[in-house]
Amino acid sequence: MLPGMSAVVTELRLRRVEKVLEVVFADGARFSLPAEYLRVESPSAEVQGHGPGQKVIIAGRRHVGIMRLEPVGHYAVRIAFDDLHDTGIFSWDYLYRLGSEHARIWAEYEAALAARGLSRDPARP
Repeated sequence: MLPGMSAVVTELRLRRVEKVLEVVFADGARFSLPAEYLRVESPSAEVQGHGPGQKVIIAGRRHVGIMRLEPVGHYAVRIAFDDLHDTGIFSWDYLYRLGSEHARIWAEYEAALAARGLSRDPARP
């Protein structure tokens, strides 16, 4: 995507069994975004905080799935996860960023988990 341009989604496909959201953009970019990745990078205030440096590291979501997608105008989608988190509104631009920067963002997430002694696996009762 060129700087200053907004992303336009032409297709969203939820693959529930694989726990993946496939996103196709008007510029031809295609991304398969795992539900766990979307959940831990949710744009909600619960995850991102209310200002710089307030991001919360969400652990234990390896098996999270997506229950439903809800369109938000022509610019975003609300994703309802099966852990009952549903407050994040994923703009097309944010989904494009998550797709195009997946490797870097995921590596930073895994490093943050490790630094805090946390795991992607759910806590055992």
